[in-house]
Amino acid sequence: MDVVDFLKQLPQALVPEEAADTQCVLQFNTSKPTYATIKDGACSVTEGSASDPDVTITMEDKDLIELLQGKLNGMTAFMTGQLQVEGDLMMAQQLQTIFDQSKLA
Repeated sequence: MDVVDFLKQLPQALVPEEAADTQCVLQFNTSKPTYATIKDGACSVTEGSASDPDVTITMEDKDLIELLQGKLNGMTAFMTGQLQVEGDLMMAQQLQTIFDQSKLA
């Protein structure tokens, strides 16, 4: 599965209760830039680059997939340079609570 197909699963994996008060744009810079917009307890995914993202995450495709599946520790990835984050670091840390990792295959 390529990274865009994987990221298109995010709307179904969103935990509405956790994302209820969240409004943000998450830019994923991978081999195929893609961004997710979270607003009003819903998520949409769009290929390309957002004009003004709240958080920009830059990673290799397989590392991003493993991170969102819970197979790669975000702090370890950040400290070893596998993960670069720009913008709202607190929002980046919430990714593992607002998305149900078990729904991301």
